[in-house]
Amino acid sequence: MSTAKTTKGLKEQYVPTAEFYSQIIDSLLDYSIFTVDTDLNINSWNSGATHIFQYETDEIIGEPFETIFTEEDKKAGIPQREIDIALKEGRSVDVRWHLCKDGKTFFADGLVFPLKDEDDAVIGFVKILRDITAKKESEDSIKKYAKELEDLNAHKESVLAILSHDLRSPLAGIIQGAQYLETNFDKINPALAKELLKEFHIAAVNELNMLDYLVEWTRIKYAAEAFVPSKIELVHYVEKVFESLKETASINTINLHSEIEENCTVFADEKMLLSILQNIISNAIKHSHKGGQITLSAKQSDDMMIVAIKDSGKGMSKEIMDKLFTPQVKALSKTVEENKGAGIGLLLVKGFLEKNNGKIWVESEEGVGSSFYFTLPLNKPLDKKDISKKEDIE
Repeated sequence: MSTAKTTKGLKEQYVPTAEFYSQIIDSLLDYSIFTVDTDLNINSWNSGATHIFQYETDEIIGEPFETIFTEEDKKAGIPQREIDIALKEGRSVDVRWHLCKDGKTFFADGLVFPLKDEDDAVIGFVKILRDITAKKESEDSIKKYAKELEDLNAHKESVLAILSHDLRSPLAGIIQGAQYLETNFDKINPALAKELLKEFHIAAVNELNMLDYLVEWTRIKYAAEAFVPSKIELVHYVEKVFESLKETASINTINLHSEIEENCTVFADEKMLLSILQNIISNAIKHSHKGGQITLSAKQSDDMMIVAIKDSGKGMSKEIMDKLFTPQVKALSKTVEENKGAGIGLLLVKGFLEKNNGKIWVESEEGVGSSFYFTLPLNKPLDKKDISKKEDIE
């Protein structure tokens, strides 16, 4: 075949027009493809962009590039940063949340690159992205499942450690003491026998309390059907706990004071809320000085209620605070031994709060006192997507 013939054949081949390419771009419904001018205003919009963002072409043309970004990203200057990177490096690749017309967000991976004319001058930018929310949710579910398995394994080890050491050891002591009392009953001093029986009683009560804690702690992990959250008034539950603990507090002349007002509501499980308050307040009583005061207060922060329980007691070191809510077997065993179940109680509180979409933290100064803070949602949480960002609450 001659060169002339080949050239002629190539010239006769169909060369797609700009309209042809435009039709292809417009048919890609899974991809949002649009352009912005040098002032960063949107000047073209394909069908995929309408499908994903819900804006019709005539609604979005002329609107700023930042329209599709979340408020958080706009404040952080993300739209301009994407453009700056595209100018510097020829393209900007991103994976982030974007905003639809109805206010809903979706997770997308995207690409921005500059449009240039024949003289290599920038005349605008192209933004291409696709919705990968389903993929992210699938990945997040796998990560969550892996974390739950890890937590359950740690939980199992902790339970076994408590059963083998923290419950078994005191029980062995009770058995040995009872055997000694039985063998020497006729020759033992009645005062000593009475003292031994008193110690057995205290040990048995502590053993039962620890077992109750353990059952409740396990219930968090395995009995989801026991979780029944609803809108409840916080002050009523504080009053119930104050009533149940007033004798314990009065023995040490500790004043229980609430600054929580009527109509202060949270969305939580009633039994779990009672257990949370009971554990933290009783723990504060144990570590308070005679004549001290324990104060409860609450304030709203966005969609959460922050409850504070402050005491004027012994306080604690930073080392103890760092390990307070960590379910490590050694630390837990030591805390249980020293505080008669307080270690399990605080783990129980942490588990209940997490179940109710809340969290807990503590501030303390040795010799001055401790302040426990926990959060609970004001309303039933919506099915929000996890954006893997931690919110700081002051």
